[in-house]
Amino acid sequence: QVQLVETGGGLVQAGGSLRLSCAASGRAFSAYAMAWFRQAPGKERSFVATISATGGETRYSDSVKGRFTISRDNAKNTMYLQMNSLKPEDTAVYYCAARRSVYASHLESPYDYWGQGTQVTVSS
Repeated sequence: QVQLVETGGGLVQAGGSLRLSCAASGRAFSAYAMAWFRQAPGKERSFVATISATGGETRYSDSVKGRFTISRDNAKNTMYLQMNSLKPEDTAVYYCAARRSVYASHLESPYDYWGQGTQVTVSS
């Protein structure tokens, strides 16, 4: 089975930057669309960004567009989320997800594999 491991979370001040990584074990990583979701205490898990299998298509939630950048390196079986201009409202556990499809999706249900999550805390 595919295993996903998120790293790079931590505590930063508002306006700062952080880069999350998601390392995948699957041999078919290059055929999987990927996404980032996040969940803050007392809130529903929400969509952050998604990327197609080749990296040719990316989509972002309105709340992060212009500040976050999703990317992937299929040769390294790794997906990234570069987060700039961080705000306290970005504080959440960030989850990496993969689906057995080349097409990006902003919905949770199509994703087949999920990581354990990594905590991002932004202080004001």
